[in-house]
Amino acid sequence: MEVESKLVHIVDDEDAIRRSLDFLLSTAGYRVIRWENAEAFLNGADKYEPACAMIDIRMPGMDGLELQREMKRQGFNFPVIVLTGNGDITMAVTAMQAGAVDFIEKPAERQHILDAAEKAFRKLAAGAERRSREDWATTQLGHLTDREREVLDGLACGYPNKTIAYDLGISARTVEVYRANVMTKLEVTNFADALRIAFAAGLGSQHRWSEEHAEQCRHAPATDQ
Repeated sequence: MEVESKLVHIVDDEDAIRRSLDFLLSTAGYRVIRWENAEAFLNGADKYEPACAMIDIRMPGMDGLELQREMKRQGFNFPVIVLTGNGDITMAVTAMQAGAVDFIEKPAERQHILDAAEKAFRKLAAGAERRSREDWATTQLGHLTDREREVLDGLACGYPNKTIAYDLGISARTVEVYRANVMTKLEVTNFADALRIAFAAGLGSQHRWSEEHAEQCRHAPATDQ
């Protein structure tokens, strides 16, 4: 993503701060939209356009921490940078624990602001890359039958063939056949590559496996289905 296409939302109730940050970021090549409070931002910002948000942690009405939570609730997947004043370190730490990528103390140093913005967009790019891998892996798993996917899920959980067979109510030999089919359909030559696809698509949760298979199949007789 070129700098010129990177959008930064500035949410601060102080006009002087908004204008100062706008000037600095615009000069560096960023696109900037200014908002005077959290409510205006939530009502006016396009949550589907990739961007980052610089949010004042203390604002009248909805403060920065509340806005951060509301952004998550409403699906604003923007990296957040919080702007803090004196005595706001505890709130800044809370914001970081909630996922903010950085916090900037006012008055802020020019380089710190630019570094924070770049960090936010690196996180945004990494998230887009991860989602792309997830989408690709999910598409790959679409080539499998339900049973083949279940077997791959069990293998991704680290279970041996006998455990998977027992929980699914099939034989260990059938598990081996399904495993071979998975390798062929995913077009991989080693099992590690098959596991990477499984993990990217969200398979491999032992807790979910136990809920979906172990209890309901615990007493089912083994078959060769």
